[in-house]
Amino acid sequence: QVQLVESGGGLVQAGGSLRLSCAASGSISAINTMAWYRQAPGKQRELVASITRAGTTNYADSVKGRFTISRDDAENTGYLQTNSLKPEDTAVYYCAAAIMYYTGGKFRTDDYWGQGTQVTVSS
Repeated sequence: QVQLVESGGGLVQAGGSLRLSCAASGSISAINTMAWYRQAPGKQRELVASITRAGTTNYADSVKGRFTISRDDAENTGYLQTNSLKPEDTAVYYCAAAIMYYTGGKFRTDDYWGQGTQVTVSS
């Protein structure tokens, strides 16, 4: 059974930094695209950043130049380095990944989500 677990959230002052981690565990054959989303109170969940297996990255305009997504495939872990944090970055941050696994004699790819980690930026 595949599981994603985020960590690294917390309370930080504006201008500060946090490094979020997303650890995947279970019978994993490969991890394709990994992504970070966030959801602020009363708002829809939005894509923050994504990274493909080849290392191609994509960022929301609101975080470009401040956030950096990366991955360590040897550890089945993804990261989101958040710098120059602003109060408007306050949200629950979720990790998502398209994970390939072997079952029933064939490979399957399904999307998985973590439980979320709270990031709160004070002004």
